[in-house]
Amino acid sequence: MAEIATFVLVGREVGIWTTLLLVLLSGLVGAVLLRIQGLGVLRRISETTGRGVDPGRELVHGVMIVLAAFLLIIPGFITDIFGLLLFIPAVREAGWQLVKSRLTIVTSGTGFRRGPETSRGPDMRHGSKVIDLDDDEFSHDDPRRPPAGNGADDKDRLR
Repeated sequence: MAEIATFVLVGREVGIWTTLLLVLLSGLVGAVLLRIQGLGVLRRISETTGRGVDPGRELVHGVMIVLAAFLLIIPGFITDIFGLLLFIPAVREAGWQLVKSRLTIVTSGTGFRRGPETSRGPDMRHGSKVIDLDDDEFSHDDPRRPPAGNGADDKDRLR
């Protein structure tokens, strides 16, 4: 009802054709901003996950940008105002501050960790080092399992 009343008021002040042009222009602006800012958010999400850091902030910003674009694309001046506000990074950051304590990020595999960021390569997960061994440099010495063969081979293989 508020959107219809706003259409009538704006149409009365600036004319029907200008009102329709404003509605079409806001939809176009929403699509362009979604493309520009949405691609930026996707890049930041990729960079953040590549560093092994929790991408929660960037994901929430991305959702807010998509919501802002839809609000601009939907015809209406009140939805346009809320959509434009969500495109402002400070407003999105305030939204992130409101929801970050209520979010739980569940991962599988290597996962994400919170805390100070450290520079690590792709083979460094949670501070561990990767050591590449050939077959002749490694043997599985499980105390619950008897050694295979006569045992002499296993002692020679341990270096």
